[in-house]
Amino acid sequence: MAPKRQSLLPPQKKKPRPPPAPGLEETLASAGLPKKGEKEQQEAIEHIDEVQNEIDRLNEQASEEILKVEQIYNKLRQPFFQKRSELITKIPNFWVTTFVNHPQVSALLGEEDKEALHYLTRVEVTEFEDIKSGYRIDFYFDENPYFENKVLSKEFHLNESGDPSSKSTEIKWKSRKDLMKRSSQTQNKASRKRQHEEPENFFTWFTDHSDAGADELGEVIKDDIWPNPLQYYLVPDMDDEEGEGEEDDDDDEEEEGLEDIDEEGDEDEGEEDEDDDEGEEGEEDEGEDD
Repeated sequence: MAPKRQSLLPPQKKKPRPPPAPGLEETLASAGLPKKGEKEQQEAIEHIDEVQNEIDRLNEQASEEILKVEQIYNKLRQPFFQKRSELITKIPNFWVTTFVNHPQVSALLGEEDKEALHYLTRVEVTEFEDIKSGYRIDFYFDENPYFENKVLSKEFHLNESGDPSSKSTEIKWKSRKDLMKRSSQTQNKASRKRQHEEPENFFTWFTDHSDAGADELGEVIKDDIWPNPLQYYLVPDMDDEEGEGEEDDDDDEEEEGLEDIDEEGDEDEGEEDEDDDEGEEGEEDEGEDD
């Protein structure tokens, strides 16, 4: 068998296979451009932002229109507020009862605060003409043994930059009748380490201007009590309700006890009837035996 002939040409090296052509997304990415999907998302986000700007513009326009309407109706309500105040003066202790029945206000009322508020005859809330810049609360008092003032007022202001502030009447306390000092002394005795986080009582609220933007009591009086104080004046006494509930429970227990006694009596009568029947049957058997 003849040997194979060797080729005189040098062996050829295999050429490396060229890499595949990059796709469009890879080309965009290498050029620093977003991929096709990301580009669509970016365009959608930009359109959403444009639409949101239109919504915000309409919201601002609506707020301005609502404010104009509120200003109109605020003026229309004034005669009715005045008439209501005149009628309230015919009811003794209307306002102190209203405050005591309100859960947030009553939390600030001590016994002496309540005594002082028994001289409160009228409350008025006045929103400033443009409404959004603030409001004032006026408290009218009869002659009383606590302070000289006939009217105590507190105003809340919102300046053009949106920063809130407040100012109030200086309370002219009569000798040894300063309820703010008494409240402070009581609090110090109860807990000397407790930090001041809220007014100690109702009257210290008048001089507390530390954070006008977080004055919850002012907002409660303006937005909750003032629109309809009658709803809090007419709140039933919870102690009376609890007492009535306990009486009802006692009546129910007594009725249940009587029913149990009646049932036991019926059972006893049934047992007696059975004994009588057995006695009669025994007598009949004895007669037959005879």
